[in-house]
Amino acid sequence: MKINFSNKLKFNDLTITMKTVQFREALREAMTEEMRADSSVFLLGEEVAEYNGAYKVSQGMLDEFGPKRVIDTPIAELGFAGIAVGASMKGLRPIVEFMTWNFAILAADQIINSAAKMLQMSGGQYNCPIVFRGGNATAGQLAATHSQSFEAFYAHVPGLKVITPSNPYDAKGLLKAAIRDNDPVVFLESEKMYGDKGEIPEGEYIIPIGVADVKRKGTDVTIVSFGKIIKVAFEAAEILAKEGISCEIIDLRTVRPIDYACVVESVKKTNRCVVVEESWPLASISSEIAYHLQRYAFDYLDAPVMRVTQTDTPFAFSPTLIDEALPNAQRVINAVKSTLYRN
Repeated sequence: MKINFSNKLKFNDLTITMKTVQFREALREAMTEEMRADSSVFLLGEEVAEYNGAYKVSQGMLDEFGPKRVIDTPIAELGFAGIAVGASMKGLRPIVEFMTWNFAILAADQIINSAAKMLQMSGGQYNCPIVFRGGNATAGQLAATHSQSFEAFYAHVPGLKVITPSNPYDAKGLLKAAIRDNDPVVFLESEKMYGDKGEIPEGEYIIPIGVADVKRKGTDVTIVSFGKIIKVAFEAAEILAKEGISCEIIDLRTVRPIDYACVVESVKKTNRCVVVEESWPLASISSEIAYHLQRYAFDYLDAPVMRVTQTDTPFAFSPTLIDEALPNAQRVINAVKSTLYRN
């Protein structure tokens, strides 16, 4: 997937110079800019300092900010997540990097029972301006315990905001917004996207939390997705376009809060919807989108909402079973054609 910008973008008669960066570099720029601007922002996590991050997201940050603001932690996710929650309650703005969200299951107590609930339980006396970020979902042959998608898991929890960007441009703008937010934010990245390249503007920009983006205009069916799996939606849309089927693709970007209005407006035009996500089907983001559309866009739907998700099984190690488990272009194509009654 590629977001198409010219090398120089015109906006309100201003010329914005674009540059190409990797996904990891976009995240690094976001953190670095915010740490330069605000001394209360700091980064902690496994291997973020001396090793420059497990995926080199924090490369060079220890040299610039020193060991008091870029802090290596023990392999103890529950412990350092709790330290960060306490620091955020005292006015600091921690960025917590988990090597993978699979390990961060151990920190769920602090994320769900402390950070998410603190504002309500304290009667508004304590905010938790904190970002929990790191690698999410599948990344090849890592087997069941290292291949889980946590979007719906954390989006289920009131008090959290949950972001899952699909490209470097969105990653930088949304991470900067997350760091400035006064609520706890769960920021889900993909290990398979850190090397992805895309264009971002030179200098600072912010993308507001909770605003979806129409990545591709279309007329026949709306495809809703987010995170790295949006590449599958684009692959399917390209194939379908050759058959005369026009797909509109919406990237949710944020799954709590969800930009329902964007999805509804698109479906009012296309009258059909397919939701594609990497997670399991039960109690998923796609379930929520399907419910919302039947509640608020029922009269516009010409076919049932279709979902394409990971199979309802623990993730496999075998490459053959991995291919069977994950959403792919053919499954999306089949779902789109089903909404058009062309199967």
